[in-house]
Amino acid sequence: MSENISFSLWCDFIEREFLENQFQTLVQSKVIQGATSNPVIFQQAFTNASYQKQKEDFKGKEPKEIYENLAIEDIKRAAEILLPIYEDNPNDGYISFEIDPNLCDNAKGSIDEGVRLFKSIGYPNVMIKIPATKAGIVAMEELILQGIPVNATLVFSKEQAIECMESFKKAYGILKESNKMELKEYPRAVLSIFVSRFDRKCDEVFKNKEIPTGTLGIKNAQQLYKIVKDYSLPVRPLFASTGVKGGELEPSYYIKELYHPYAINTAPLTALESFMELNVVDGAYLPSDEELEDYFKMLKEAGIDVEKVAKELLQEGLQSFKEAFGKILESLN
Repeated sequence: MSENISFSLWCDFIEREFLENQFQTLVQSKVIQGATSNPVIFQQAFTNASYQKQKEDFKGKEPKEIYENLAIEDIKRAAEILLPIYEDNPNDGYISFEIDPNLCDNAKGSIDEGVRLFKSIGYPNVMIKIPATKAGIVAMEELILQGIPVNATLVFSKEQAIECMESFKKAYGILKESNKMELKEYPRAVLSIFVSRFDRKCDEVFKNKEIPTGTLGIKNAQQLYKIVKDYSLPVRPLFASTGVKGGELEPSYYIKELYHPYAINTAPLTALESFMELNVVDGAYLPSDEELEDYFKMLKEAGIDVEKVAKELLQEGLQSFKEAFGKILESLN
């Protein structure tokens, strides 16, 4: 389904037993072309029995060292399974691994950890995932310069998207001038545009104002998708936070509505399974710039400050990743 319009599905989940079973089936049947992970995913995964013996083996080590050993084993395995996809097409076949979210305001710390983790994993198809804060954007630029693929995560606003893309543009420009590598060898990047969190935060307000629900996340994502595409860099828009909570929307809603050329959608298993049941999927409708401007103008007139919402969502996202990371370390203490 995804090959016709250069659209890719990645799986927003990894866990040891899953990697050896359903994940390989999804890869071999060409349903998915990549995967992502984050501290919340690992927090859930580490409660499973398959990790218990290895936890015991690392007893006495610092919690963060134990976490990295456990997580890196899974990342390596995912990278190994996905490597043939990457070797066939370097725009796909990646697994993302996030740096310590507590480094979100520390550019040097983010760079050092990103380089260290990438080297520790030892696979070329690993994207180092960094939150798109001011410090994070500085770190991403440096990682690209060092030939390391990057996943800019927690992107909610136009401002973040433009700052990330300008930073990538600068890094790729330096690589071009230095003639260190050919264009096809440039490290790839993705911009993880978060979608459903907008709707979960705003839908009740929308109902009260008689504005259609389940729309803000899609329209914002489409606006940011256009920004990424306009730069014509080896950077793809990746739609994240595409799971559905509650029964108002069908599980594959955010995949179908954002089925756009050159895009990636990283989705939880329930959304992937729902999408797989569809026999035919046409490319989703992409509004014109004028239509998107009219939509956001309507929201502004209704008293909804989208930029303020985006800033709040970024802080909430950072906090949830920090809390999940803290809980992981606590459980390994």
